[in-house]
Amino acid sequence: MRKGPFREERPLSRLPKPAIRSTFGGMVLHQGKTDRPDRVGGTNPMYAGANPALAASLVMPRDKLRDDPLPPDAALQLVRDELMLDGNARLNLATFVTTWMEPQARELMAECVDKNMIDKDEYPQTAELERRCVNILADLWHAPDPTDIMGCSTTGSSEACMLAGMALKRRWSKLGRTGKPNLVMGINVQVCWEKFCEYWEVEPRLVPMEGDRYHLSADEAVARCDENTIGVVAILGSTFDGSYEPVAEIAAALDALQERTGWDIPVHVDGASGAMIAPFLDPELEWDFRLPRVASINTSGHKYGLVYPGVGWVVWRDQAALPSELVFNVNYLGGDMPTFALNFSRPGAEVAAQYYTFVRLGHEGFRAVQQASRDVATHLSAGIEALGQFELLTRGEQLPVFAFTTRAEAGFDVFDVSRRLRERGWLVPAYTFPENRTDLAVLRIVVRNGFTHDLADLLLADLKRVLPELEKEGGRPQDPAKATSFHH
Repeated sequence: MRKGPFREERPLSRLPKPAIRSTFGGMVLHQGKTDRPDRVGGTNPMYAGANPALAASLVMPRDKLRDDPLPPDAALQLVRDELMLDGNARLNLATFVTTWMEPQARELMAECVDKNMIDKDEYPQTAELERRCVNILADLWHAPDPTDIMGCSTTGSSEACMLAGMALKRRWSKLGRTGKPNLVMGINVQVCWEKFCEYWEVEPRLVPMEGDRYHLSADEAVARCDENTIGVVAILGSTFDGSYEPVAEIAAALDALQERTGWDIPVHVDGASGAMIAPFLDPELEWDFRLPRVASINTSGHKYGLVYPGVGWVVWRDQAALPSELVFNVNYLGGDMPTFALNFSRPGAEVAAQYYTFVRLGHEGFRAVQQASRDVATHLSAGIEALGQFELLTRGEQLPVFAFTTRAEAGFDVFDVSRRLRERGWLVPAYTFPENRTDLAVLRIVVRNGFTHDLADLLLADLKRVLPELEKEGGRPQDPAKATSFHH
């Protein structure tokens, strides 16, 4: 680890064993097959259909194709049996991803599941719905000229961030600078930003946490900028504790920096969650295109955009913010199509579902849904604080997300609590904070649409039930790095 104000990039290639690595997002890499043998007759005899005796000779390979087909009902039941081991998505308080939609939305998605977003000539109205969604978001985020914005759907916020990062780097390179480009951001950024820096050879200047400051500040951001800074990433809703970074303060500090030095450094707002919360619950907060320094904004439709995964969005304030050479005009299936993406084929169902959600809820409907989530979060955080054995870092008053830790005198730690709650079906992540606050281990709860006051009270009741048991057991000293539970 390099000394000084900048954190050296963690090499993503050094994957620990076993084969999977839990991170804040991204695809998991898998290695090799397990040593578990395929067993003859290892299935329920009833799955063999008309003649259960046939199951005695049935072999179900796990890591290669069977020689013969199975009846669809048998295949369905075999897969369902495996998936029973997954956690209950509605009780997953780790994920930001939408886990509930109305039956009508699911019906619409089923009707669109075979549509490829890239086939805009074949599915022109799906493309039109995408265009409308981009314009709805641009309006929601106060774009100064709706006719000049640029934007697109993506597979999620990670791809959206990559696209925004590429635009920042290309704009910087056109200035003719010769040094290595760098990107300034808090150490609490989502891992996609570290991946962007690794893949596109940009130096990540990650501002560590200090004391009770758990995210990026304006002073810390500006102190790390120079003529080779392609941009500053401000997060509207940190995944570590649900707090908003001070976008307006960061923008003002960069304005002052430009007056002193001439460096025109844009801001990208990573609004994966907060860009669909703040417009409805914090309308007076200036974080979006009302700030001239903000060049681009991304959000996840499948988080507080209230759509099943995976769909994301990125919008640039004007055409100048997205260099035209990054946009490809592809002649595909008879049509000339402008595209800016990291992939090609992409399902259209999520885009249709996003438009459905916009049509269904309107501004007031979104406000009511997001306010309900915030109300549950503040109710639950207050209830946890009242137990007397926890300290709150945040209260769910920005994102409906909050983090808390155990008091020093408690006879157990956050990892004990996470483990015991999981026995009751609750998936509540426990993890340590990053550089300069690795001494701090927390639990975090994400409240999403569908997590009601009743469910919150059930969680509180279970928490009250396990605390005396944990006190009686006495905490077990653990290496926090090994004990860290799942988190997103």
